[in-house]
Amino acid sequence: MKKRWMLSVAAVLALVGCGQNEEKETNKEAEKEETTLKVASLISPMTDILELVEPKLEEQGIDLEIVVLGDNVQPNSALAAKEVDANFFQHVPYMEEFNRNNDANLVPIQPIYFANYGVYAKNYDTIEELPDGATVAIANDISNVDRSLMLLAQHGVITLKEKTDVYYTLASIEDNPKNLQFKEVDLLMLARMYDDADAVVMTPAYAAPLGLTPKSDALLTEGVENDFAITLVAREDNKDDEAIKKLAEAMTSEEVRNFLKENYDETATPAFE
Repeated sequence: MKKRWMLSVAAVLALVGCGQNEEKETNKEAEKEETTLKVASLISPMTDILELVEPKLEEQGIDLEIVVLGDNVQPNSALAAKEVDANFFQHVPYMEEFNRNNDANLVPIQPIYFANYGVYAKNYDTIEELPDGATVAIANDISNVDRSLMLLAQHGVITLKEKTDVYYTLASIEDNPKNLQFKEVDLLMLARMYDDADAVVMTPAYAAPLGLTPKSDALLTEGVENDFAITLVAREDNKDDEAIKKLAEAMTSEEVRNFLKENYDETATPAFE
């Protein structure tokens, strides 16, 4: 009788052990299925779009962690160092310049929206009103110097020489009828230059805090026929990860398109079909 009781206890303990093992395995599977995806960004509407798609990704087992950084260098540095999995703040020419300067392997995943570049002036209503020798503030990174000069040349304000390198620089200006004086400043300083310079060339993200929009306030705008769409970017080694693909899919949904149309119609045009 005693022996049978001991066997029964052993059997019960074995069953309990099996149950605990199964529970551990289930927990491990759940942990395996949930993926954390860290995405670096800067300001609205970039961060707004990421917040919008967060619940949809959560339904698919992806925990989207939005890492808001303080300048336009950190998101690429963090991505290259594998501190984040992707970033969303830049256009492809800016990314390519970072790759060249840092021997990095960042890659574009999906263009999301065009941030219509524009020329803004506090004291003038048209580009023709700018006085001779007017100071024009532009971003100081080479890809945005190129972009600013192309915008002005597109509208005949300046003439550029034939492009012989990847980017136009101030040395590329062939004809400058108004004798414009260009002041190169950090991208994040452009809005502050609105009071100090005669004109500023900047994206809607930096014009918006001043209450300015491309359609209503810019003297000149760029349009969408260009390579400067704000783009989701990852690395060569993780570009094909399922979580990255799902993020790109969520960011090109009708929900995002409608969100941009309803909230940023004057400043952000969808860059996806």
